[in-house]
Amino acid sequence: MLPDLFTPSTLRALELAGIFVFAISGALLAVRKNFDVFGIAVLAEATALGGGIFRDLIIGAVPPAAFTDLGYFLTPLVATVLVFFLHPQVERIQRGVYVFDAAGLGLFCVTGTTKAYEYGLGLTSSATLGLATAVGGGVIRDVLANEIPSLLRWDRDLYAVPAIIGATIVALAIRLDALNTATSMLAAATAFGVRLLAIRYHLRAPRAWNRRSETAEEE
Repeated sequence: MLPDLFTPSTLRALELAGIFVFAISGALLAVRKNFDVFGIAVLAEATALGGGIFRDLIIGAVPPAAFTDLGYFLTPLVATVLVFFLHPQVERIQRGVYVFDAAGLGLFCVTGTTKAYEYGLGLTSSATLGLATAVGGGVIRDVLANEIPSLLRWDRDLYAVPAIIGATIVALAIRLDALNTATSMLAAATAFGVRLLAIRYHLRAPRAWNRRSETAEEE
């Protein structure tokens, strides 16, 4: 068994914060796509909760937390209302939203990996589900909005890589019997920092060598 790294109330508060900022990103994309209020709410909910629901279904933690804790469901609706009425103002603080989104990414890759391991998965599988927890909602968001998922696009700043790094640190800490609050926060902070560096310097994954595709590059 792993140690209790956070009190339940602290963990819930951190997860709700991550859910809120992910929901903001989903709602903003819905506004850009000219969705109605229902579409905005659906995209906000899917972005915020999709990764966690996927993880919980895979590990058998059913019903998923998103369906047993009303706060998990209501938080994206709060983000929906905020964006619906104040989206021009929210767009202006988009850089700040990116910072919080990076923080949510760091948190979810840690909690996702830890929860998967507690449910009996191996280290590699746990780290993989930690990645899925962090980025799954964004993939669902893009698919619903008829976009190529940012996770698969070379012209987007690194997103999966920071989550992979954070999840791998957690897995290594478990392997070395060194998982505690400090190492968990180190993993989350590392993922957070790498994501911010990717945003700041537009770091991107390499494409195939000797690529001859003439497909138009999207901005």
